[in-house]
Amino acid sequence: MAERGLKECRVTAMNLLARREHSSRELRQKLLSRGYEAEVVEVALTALTRERLLSDERFVESFVRSKISGGLGPLRLRQALRDHDISSDVIEASLQGQPWLRLAAEVRQKRFGDALPERYEERAKQMRFLQYRGFSTEQISGAMKQQDEWE
Repeated sequence: MAERGLKECRVTAMNLLARREHSSRELRQKLLSRGYEAEVVEVALTALTRERLLSDERFVESFVRSKISGGLGPLRLRQALRDHDISSDVIEASLQGQPWLRLAAEVRQKRFGDALPERYEERAKQMRFLQYRGFSTEQISGAMKQQDEWE
């Protein structure tokens, strides 16, 4: 593809950012895949970051909020954010203070109903489901107890 200018790259980036927040890495990949030169992309991303139109912190806030509402736990979120090249400090700050035990219990309840499992097989099935969703062993065991025990 022919060399494309900085102005066009910036417009493309801003159009992408208008739809939703993007991480720097994600936006870089999208612009490169659209045929913009690497140098042009870096200049555009630097300018957008300086102007606070592109922010990894804002992306993380939006991403975490979205994924928590979808029932994902901290382990899955942490890995997904690492895949976006988000720094460990930003990741840990965004996951701190979330009511993970309550969320694990709500995810279990939404999927399997109010009644806690009595049979071992059903209990194991529910625990595997929560593990897949990204909850820790401690959060899973808490979610498998009576609600009044952890409130």
